[in-house]
Amino acid sequence: MTRAARLMSGIILILIPTIEFGGRFLLMSLSNRSSHYIDNPVREDLFRAGHAHAGVIIVLSLVGQILADSANLPAALVWAIRIALPVSAILVSAGFFLAMPSVDATAPDGMIGLVYAGAILLALTVVTLAVGLLRKPR
Repeated sequence: MTRAARLMSGIILILIPTIEFGGRFLLMSLSNRSSHYIDNPVREDLFRAGHAHAGVIIVLSLVGQILADSANLPAALVWAIRIALPVSAILVSAGFFLAMPSVDATAPDGMIGLVYAGAILLALTVVTLAVGLLRKPR
């Protein structure tokens, strides 16, 4: 594993407690009827999606750090991939959580756009990484 992969993996691992905090928040909301969490199915679904996507994309980000070491791409593009992977996790998760700020909201607000931005960033990043892995070595 390269120094860059170790550095980024260490930074990404620091993000995991924020995902754990999100899980604790969901658990506390489920067990506290006064939170009105389960009274709003749209909010409940978006919060669960935010938590789940954060965990999955962060794990993908860790794997991507190791794969980036083998990609046949310019160094600047490899660094962009290393950074974009965890940023996409943050954007997607934040979009799900921030799109329903009010307990009374019946539909997501404009912050749901962060989900789309993160998803596009993730798609571009993994496709670029895949191309770099499939290219012939120099």
